Amino acid sequence: MMVHSALGNGFQEVIYQRALEVEMADEGLSFTREHEMPIYYKSPQIGSRRVDFLVDDVVSVELKAIARLEDVHLAQQSITWRHTTWRWGYSSILAQGVLNSSE
Repeated sequence: MMVHSALGNGFQEVIYQRALEVEMADEGLSFTREHEMPIYYKSPQIGSRRVDFLVDDVVSVELKAIARLEDVHLAQQSITWRHTTWRWGYSSILAQGVLNSSE
């Protein structure tokens, strides 16, 4: 929330991504930005999806430069975990200073 408090509303998503990257690096967190997650159907890989950040190979973080989260944003995050090889994890979506999380 420090990033949103400092920058406020109105920037494009990439600006918040870059600022959050600085914050996480300053905190010494292990993360990858624009992490590519393979998507599977039955057993073959049918594509991939990028998450904004994958922290410690456990937490995916999606940033949304929007005023209000819709159900589609939450579904996008949860469906990614269901169709990857990860069988556990934690997802967070940050939207203009609002945090929504799901396991």
